[in-house]
Amino acid sequence: MTDVTITLLPASPLHALEIWSNPASVAKRFKAACGFALPATGCSDGNDKLRVIRYEPTVWLVEGDASALSGILWDDGALTAIGGGIVRIRLSGDGWRTLLMEGGVFDAESPSFAAGCSAATIIDHVNVRLHVVDDDICDAYVPLSYSEAIIHFWKTAALSLAL
Repeated sequence: MTDVTITLLPASPLHALEIWSNPASVAKRFKAACGFALPATGCSDGNDKLRVIRYEPTVWLVEGDASALSGILWDDGALTAIGGGIVRIRLSGDGWRTLLMEGGVFDAESPSFAAGCSAATIIDHVNVRLHVVDDDICDAYVPLSYSEAIIHFWKTAALSLAL
């Protein structure tokens, strides 16, 4: 039996942080302002106020208080509010990995996809960003326009996985 709970999380401030020039300088300014380094591709880092999740070579998802970030970018990047267009969905329980394999193209069952890891993938024809919170929790960031459909898709798939 596969156990998974699908929970729509409350809205949270979300931003896309893009760096297109002088990445070493921006990284140094980021660490000075935030107290931790920009995470490598496929990883996350943060504290109780700010979580930064890297999905692409030059793009990070910023969750929480991003007020310190606009002052560090100068002309080397951009910080764009995207919270109104993204829904956070928590997949929890020992079956979240199996559920993500339904309709997906990413190997969510890989042991290397562990706490602190992130991935950008396609699930049921839609771009989805994944962040492993711990062994039993993965947060999915889904476009608002597709959130009802993917929640329905996952709930339906979860029922068939429980057989």
